[in-house]
Amino acid sequence: MAIDLTALRAHFPSLDTGLAFFDGPGGTQTPRPVADAIAAALTGPLSNRGTISPSELNAERAVADFRVAYADLLGVPAGGVVHGRSATQLTYDFSRHLAKGWKAGDEIVLSRLDHDANVRPWVQAAERAGVTVRWIEIDADTTELDLDSYERALSPRTRLVAVTAASNVLGTKPPVRRIADRAHEVGALVYVDGVHYAAHHLVDVPAFGADLFVCSPYKFLGPHCGVLAAAPEFLETLRPDKLVPSPDTVPERFEFGTLPYEILAGATAAVDFLAAMDPGAGSTRRERLTRSLGALHEHEQDLRTRLEQGLRALGDAVTVHSKAPDRTPTTLMTLEGRDAREAQAHLAARDVLAPAGSFYAYEPFTALKLEDPALRVGLAPYNTTDDVDRLLDGLAAFL
Repeated sequence: MAIDLTALRAHFPSLDTGLAFFDGPGGTQTPRPVADAIAAALTGPLSNRGTISPSELNAERAVADFRVAYADLLGVPAGGVVHGRSATQLTYDFSRHLAKGWKAGDEIVLSRLDHDANVRPWVQAAERAGVTVRWIEIDADTTELDLDSYERALSPRTRLVAVTAASNVLGTKPPVRRIADRAHEVGALVYVDGVHYAAHHLVDVPAFGADLFVCSPYKFLGPHCGVLAAAPEFLETLRPDKLVPSPDTVPERFEFGTLPYEILAGATAAVDFLAAMDPGAGSTRRERLTRSLGALHEHEQDLRTRLEQGLRALGDAVTVHSKAPDRTPTTLMTLEGRDAREAQAHLAARDVLAPAGSFYAYEPFTALKLEDPALRVGLAPYNTTDDVDRLLDGLAAFL
């Protein structure tokens, strides 16, 4: 398996600027087919959904195609795919939906590894419901979750376990299936933040053991929106607050207001683009995605190895905080005696974009006593060995 990187990069107008982008964990660059799909939907013609006029049918088709595409990407039925403005918005929404069934004395378990989008909505919902929050801690030596602390946090009163599939700053990929199985043993639901994970791996929501899973297409070449995936029969058990005339069917009952049909079309095009990176002879989109994302993983791991070797060559001037062996190609680092924002500016002047900050990872930064800001380098499908070498040369010059 191999990606034709030259052919792939030709689809990204932003790469013509000569910039090397390492800010993918915050949002990737967009290929032309995604932008074209958005424009085509908008000018289609287009109107609200219906079954009579061409413009109505175009809207219906955009919604149906979106659900099927993300069913293929995430391994769930199309009827379990919910659109949202962002993963954060979806998590806030579902924290309210689920908290309707909580009562004082119940407990939820959260992770210190998570982006705040999979922490604060649950904390705030728990506060309103009088529910106790317990924590899975981080092992500072490995930057992995401390599963002993998870065992201590679980109890027969646990109603929900929320955990990331991959840390957006450290790259750590916790054993989600193991966590989910233990949660289910005590009767708890499992909510998985897959925003960072889905940018690097094919997702299989049932294999994760997740009851609910969220991701963000703009992290993997698509437009800005969020997607939640779950079994339709589980979604049938949830009753959100909604307008009386709005649909009560699943998944529509969780989508408030008119859907952004053009964004759905772009999100669908992103899945098709991913599937075409190295499709092989796959007869289904899921098969093509499996092969293409396998090739992507190999490509990104090669670049990660080159990056890590280069960082080690810089010696004690660089401290790498991403330590877990099983992680995404995302590296968090601090620079001895130097401000990471100054390093970001120095690299930007050399047309290398590597952001500095804490990236909404409030709990990991606090738990591990990490310096804010830190420099985060995230690899994406369009990155090259030349990009990595330019980054390393820029860091060497800065240090």
